[in-house]
Amino acid sequence: MSKLFEQTEIKGLGLQNRIAMAPMTRARTSQPGNIPNDMMATYYQQRATAGLIISEATQISDDSQGYSFTPGVYTDEQVAGWSKVTQAVHNEGSKMFCQLWHVGRVSHPTFQNGEKPMAPSALAPVETQVWIADENGNGNMIDCVEPREMTKDDIQRVVNDFATAAKRAVEAGFDGVEIHGGNGYLIDQFLRTNSNKRTDEYGGTRENRIRFLLDVVDAVVSAIGAHKVGVRLAPFITFKDMNCPDIVPTILDAATELQQRDIAYLHLSEADWDDAPEIPEAFRIELRKRFDNCIIVAGGYTQQNAEAVLAKNYADIVAFGRPFVSNPDLVSRLKQDKPLAELDGATLFGGNDKGYTDYPTMP
Repeated sequence: MSKLFEQTEIKGLGLQNRIAMAPMTRARTSQPGNIPNDMMATYYQQRATAGLIISEATQISDDSQGYSFTPGVYTDEQVAGWSKVTQAVHNEGSKMFCQLWHVGRVSHPTFQNGEKPMAPSALAPVETQVWIADENGNGNMIDCVEPREMTKDDIQRVVNDFATAAKRAVEAGFDGVEIHGGNGYLIDQFLRTNSNKRTDEYGGTRENRIRFLLDVVDAVVSAIGAHKVGVRLAPFITFKDMNCPDIVPTILDAATELQQRDIAYLHLSEADWDDAPEIPEAFRIELRKRFDNCIIVAGGYTQQNAEAVLAKNYADIVAFGRPFVSNPDLVSRLKQDKPLAELDGATLFGGNDKGYTDYPTMP
């Protein structure tokens, strides 16, 4: 019997299956203001046969942005736009969490009113670029610049921004929020020794490098409740100049702390390129020992290996990314063992409905 299509729940939130739509940046907001729009509502509604949809990464403040046309959830206009999206998703029976991010050093003065981006330490990420477009959507990949080191006041403000954005996300109708702590962005930058050279209580030891993540989680939990909070981490991903030799034990220690806070879920972002490292089974076993609540995994999964990871109890939900882009009816295709449509990579970021809402469903 297939576990993938079973109903399940996360902290009492009923899901129609164990399939999640992974967070994927698509850069389709209305300008000015990075406002979610009707086209985005259609896009997510088309894919709402997933048990859980996790939104594209969403800014918590004006200075948390790193790419053009990505949405925010901190202004009234953004909240109103997201409300249309969540209503459309709920109308189809799915649930939706808002992924909250601050990009830290993966940014550019273009998004910072001409100022340097901020980060744990003043270290520019090597061979890392961000997409910057004009109002017509014509853009280029631009190298990141050297950031400035965050002060204690900066840290506290960003913690507060996460909490405020979480409250606004719930106001917009989201069932909860996912704190983005992976893939080289701000929280991940604090976790890793190669991007965090601080000598205060936020740097050095594992306990100190985890502190910023836990400060954010505690503030968000206080704002909306632990049952509405997930965290995404990326222990084996090293792009954006994030190759830290101590990251795996650091993330395992973080998982212990997150379990103590009884959050809704932990979401593993796994490498999904062709020669990506295999996730060691020993890591999955150890993670499950430390984290009893829901574990979501994402990263190039097929139905076959999704079923396998569920059967071994290494995960409770499997998230699919790119297959959901080109297959709005992915759940039906998997259930009926039908072939999947090919993705048009040229239309992933920015643009209009082409390569966004015009992928057909099965006849």
